[in-house]
Amino acid sequence: MKRLRNFLKMSNRARVLLLAALILLTGVRLGLLLLPFRRLIKLVTLISEGLSHEIAINKVSLGQIVWSVNVVTRYTPGGAKCLARALTTQILMSWCGYKPELRIGVARSETGIFEAHAWIEYQGQVIIGYLQDLPRFVPLPSLEGVKI
Repeated sequence: MKRLRNFLKMSNRARVLLLAALILLTGVRLGLLLLPFRRLIKLVTLISEGLSHEIAINKVSLGQIVWSVNVVTRYTPGGAKCLARALTTQILMSWCGYKPELRIGVARSETGIFEAHAWIEYQGQVIIGYLQDLPRFVPLPSLEGVKI
C-alpha cells in the first residue's frame, strides 16, 4: 500500500515514465524469449524511431530514464538481464530525443566461461550497464548502420 501511495504522490511525468518503462521492459523480455535476436533488434529500432518525438516525454533527463528502468527492474518478477535493461533504456532515450548506442561485449571469466554483457553509451559515457570490470569485455562491432 505504501508503494501505491508513493506512486500516486509522484508527478504525472514520473508516473508516465515508470509505466512506459514497465511496458517496454516487459515487451523486451518477452521478445528476448520468443523472437530471434535479429527480429527483436529490428522491432526495437522501429519502436525507437517510429514513435520518437511524437509521444516523447518532454525534458526527461538521462538520470530520470535510468531511474525508471532501475525501479521497474526491481519490481519485475525475476528482475531483468542487462540486454533487456539496455534495450528498454535505448527506446526511452530515443523517444526523448537522445541518440543512444547499444554496446554488447564478450569476455572469458577467470574459469574460462564465455560471458556477454550489454550496456548503453551516450556521448562516450556509460548510461546503464556499468560494471567495475567493464573494460574486460571486448565490444562487438556496433549495430548502428547495419541493415537488419
